[in-house]
Amino acid sequence: MARHKLSKQLSQVEIDRFMAAAEELHKGIVRPLLSPTCDHYQALGAVHEALLKSVKDVTGKDAAFVRWHGTGPVQPRQD
Repeated sequence: MARHKLSKQLSQVEIDRFMAAAEELHKGIVRPLLSPTCDHYQALGAVHEALLKSVKDVTGKDAAFVRWHGTGPVQPRQD
């Protein structure tokens, strides 16, 4: 039985594949128009937060696909 040395991080191809899947999941989460008081809305919000955190953990950057629609995280004013 051969032993394989496991990678310590994803390759760029794997990161690109992960980002494509993350973007599709993001679209699936934000597309439904739900009341903010319903259980499904709150559950999807929790999944979305976890998705955005994992994108940042993997890539070191905020998810660019969130900003495409102007719904990116609010940035503090630079006065």
